[in-house]
Amino acid sequence: MSEGPSNAERRAAYAAEARARAEALYAGVLTPHRSCGIALAETFGLPTPSYQALRKGGLTGAGPCGAIAAGLLVLGELLGDPSPTGPPTDALKEAAGRYREAIAAKIDLAVDTACNDRTARFPTFASPARLAYCTSLAAVVAETVAEVLWDAGAAHGHVPPAVPPAPWGSTG
Repeated sequence: MSEGPSNAERRAAYAAEARARAEALYAGVLTPHRSCGIALAETFGLPTPSYQALRKGGLTGAGPCGAIAAGLLVLGELLGDPSPTGPPTDALKEAAGRYREAIAAKIDLAVDTACNDRTARFPTFASPARLAYCTSLAAVVAETVAEVLWDAGAAHGHVPPAVPPAPWGSTG
């Protein structure tokens, strides 16, 4: 009798689901394009309005990568204390450190690099090459958030099973 997939296999599958979902949402192939922050929020089934401010590095490009910032915010929403006066939870503090360390090991520039600096190598921001770069980055962030959530024991139910259609008239 088979015991089924191991914990490591389930963790890898969960992270792969998150990665594929974020990639599909950001790339705009299966559904209208979402900004990096919105793609991350939707990947984990969270409300999206505040994540819109992360687009293109805080809308100006001068802020940090919206995908990387969104990853930390997702962890805060899912692992933080729901009380506005509550202290940061131990789970969130540990997850934030693990997330930043993992992202730093997986991406090409420092975690806090501004969007304009990160995308400066692409002469046209709307170019297919820049879109592919940022799509990959959003996918890596989703995968990393999923791994951190799994390791914190908080993964259950936080990756919707399929890419939803965009709300009417919404393109991110």
